[in-house]
Amino acid sequence: MTEEQMLTLAYAEGFAAAAVLDTSEIVFDPAFRPYCEENLCGQYGVNYACPPDCGSPEQMKQKVLAHKKALVLQTIWQVADFSDTPAIKQGKASHNAAALRLMKSLRQQGCDGFLVGASGCALCSPCAKKSGESCRFPELQYSCMSAYCVFVKKLADACGMEYDCGDGLIAFFGMYVFD
Repeated sequence: MTEEQMLTLAYAEGFAAAAVLDTSEIVFDPAFRPYCEENLCGQYGVNYACPPDCGSPEQMKQKVLAHKKALVLQTIWQVADFSDTPAIKQGKASHNAAALRLMKSLRQQGCDGFLVGASGCALCSPCAKKSGESCRFPELQYSCMSAYCVFVKKLADACGMEYDCGDGLIAFFGMYVFD
């Protein structure tokens, strides 16, 4: 599958922007991990795809760098108030749902890889970890950009995407990492 075909599929899923870049161009910063540890999302230690269960910052970085390319995905949402948590959660959920559909399509066409989401995995609610069960969907599970310690602003810049979209707009980012 060509990069152009991948981009076409991404736009067909409704992404506002998409770009392919070498994983070596992704900037990682372990200083982002404390945002996960603050547990503002409530998933720290209770979701297999979130810290500390997903791996250390270095392990997460190496997981990405073990592959050659990343299809970077952006959605942009209108939000009247940035403190409107339900609206922001809905935007992230819609972003991740589109990314999962795209991932399934790419895999069906022989492009194996994994997803990095705009937020932590929400395939099961609650995560099977809470009841001590194994992950129900390990092949679909995804961790968020913060868990990988991706410097999203620098990623957006490298892809020619807007990070700050202006008043009333918020951008969410994810990636499909592949060879």
